Amino acid sequence: MSRISDADKSRNENSIRAAMDRLLRGDLPPGGRCDLKTLAAEAGVTRTGFYPKRNRDGSSRPGPYQHLAEEFERRLQALVNAGTAPDPRTSQIDRLKTEVDTLKARVARRDTLVTELQQFRTLAISRLAAQHDEITQLREQLEQAGTVARLRTPKIDKRLAPFGTCS
Repeated sequence: MSRISDADKSRNENSIRAAMDRLLRGDLPPGGRCDLKTLAAEAGVTRTGFYPKRNRDGSSRPGPYQHLAEEFERRLQALVNAGTAPDPRTSQIDRLKTEVDTLKARVARRDTLVTELQQFRTLAISRLAAQHDEITQLREQLEQAGTVARLRTPKIDKRLAPFGTCS
């Protein structure tokens, strides 16, 4: 025994089909999306009619408008596959997801580069410190040995080029 009459069910199905056509054309209400919730609201029916029901014995039966929900999803998927999504937010979401993936890859590459440069900097600083220590040690050895004579540096007239003119 059905809760609604066949005439009411037929009228609801016609209303759902009309709302389905409007939504799939891209005629979305303000704040609405191209989904079952908006379809139900536009058709003036409850959303629960689009989903399967349970009998008292626990068995499952289809909802009164489940076939229309499946048709809506199938038509929506066909439009998406054809590249003409009725909801502009869907294409915007896809574009933003792609952009986020690109930016994540870029950040990962930059992080790798920063890590490599930090390792290089650490290595360079440690090598410079070792070379400085070696130079300091060699200078101390030269001073202790006393066998090396320092040369006097000639006074250079700063007004003249050290090797003559360039012309």
